[in-house]
Formats: sequence, structure tokens, C-alpha cells
Amino acid sequence: MKATVESGAEERLLRIQEVAAELGLTTRTIRYYEELGLLSPAARSEGSYRLYDADDLERLAFIKGLRDDAGFSLAEIGQMLEDEVARARNRERYRETGSIEERRAILGDAVERIDRQMGSLRRKIERLEEMIDEADERRAHLLAHRASLEDPAIDPHDAEQAKSFRLRPRRRRVTARSAE
Repeated sequence: MKATVESGAEERLLRIQEVAAELGLTTRTIRYYEELGLLSPAARSEGSYRLYDADDLERLAFIKGLRDDAGFSLAEIGQMLEDEVARARNRERYRETGSIEERRAILGDAVERIDRQMGSLRRKIERLEEMIDEADERRAHLLAHRASLEDPAIDPHDAEQAKSFRLRPRRRRVTARSAE
């Protein structure tokens, strides 16, 4: 826990219900994120209510975006958040040290973390591309069936004819290795 706040603090702190309403989350979800270690309230009120600051709202919005928009699992989100905390820590360590060896180690760690994030993002992109291709194949098959109602010469089960109904050409699978 970060702190206990007495009433009258300068920074605006929100209670869990207010945060949930503002971000479109449930209070249960926010508490669950706390249990998983993805979030820690900025403070507690005198009555021990959770209080959240602007940084907490930003972190929750980031988590929600990764979960809802990008389809990341909570474990993947945890890793991304851990990498972001380490990045900030590495930045401070880099500024504080004059040691070339330590700076090399810090930069090496930072590059490893970015590489891991990029790999995770590439796997997401690959899976989404596969899903789009599958949907496009289903669409082409349906359009071929529809066209066969107008033109009996069209065989909707003929793969070559069905290709003409695809919106996009079949993509070559991109893996982390082939992208390098």
C-alpha cells in the first residue's frame, strides 16, 4: 500500500466506485487486479476505503486497453506492467551510474524486455491475421454459394473459384524469426 491519506489532501483521490464508473469497470474487477498485483491503490482513507489517484486511473485504463482492445491475458498484462516498472527503474539506475559495465547491463536488460514485448505483440498480430484470413475464407465461401444461385457454372466448393471471392490474398505467416 502506498499511503494513508487524511481528509483535505491536495491531490484529488477517487473512491473505487468513482473509478469503476469513470473507466467502465466493475469494483470487483478493480479489486481482482489488486489481488493479482496489477494495481495498488494510491492511499486509504481514514475509514480504510481504497483511494485512487490519476496514475492509478492511467494504469487501469492501460490494463483495460490491453485486455479489451488487444486481447492480452492478465498474465501478459502483468509482464508488460512489470517491464514498464523495470524500464523506469533502469532509467534511474542508468542516470545514477557512471560505470560502463553497469550501463551495458542496464541497456541489455532493457533491450531484452523490449524484445519480449515485441514478440508478444507479434504473436497477437499473427493470431489476428489468422482469424481475419479464416473469416475471409468463410465470407468467400458464402459469396460463392450466393453467386452459384445466379450462375450454376460456379461451384462454391471449388477452391480455385472461391479464391476470386476473397477480399485479400492469403497472407504468408509472419513469425518473430521471419520478421527479423
